Amino acid sequence: MNGQDGQDRRGRRLKVSHRLFFFGEDEFEGEATILDISTGGCQATSQTEVKCGMVLKLSLFLQDQPWPLRIDDSIVRWVKEQTFGLEFLGIRPAQRERLRAILMKAKA
Repeated sequence: MNGQDGQDRRGRRLKVSHRLFFFGEDEFEGEATILDISTGGCQATSQTEVKCGMVLKLSLFLQDQPWPLRIDDSIVRWVKEQTFGLEFLGIRPAQRERLRAILMKAKA
């Protein structure tokens, strides 16, 4: 199993449809739609091509949040056409708690 079907993922994932902006090296940037999210990562789709192994900074616009959730470092783990999986590598404790609270509230 390669992890793309969601059966062997750590953490429960919440299906969503929110905006995501990503930023990489050499002024690389793009916009995506988050398809699902957990405390450890997310799945998104974008018209901007990303490649496995790319390290990106993220701004996630979630739920009714007044400002975006920031992820300092994430890595593209897989790509299938316009859909890709991101693992959150560097997330500040306050941002991680904020994400956890959003997920818990949504699942309640």
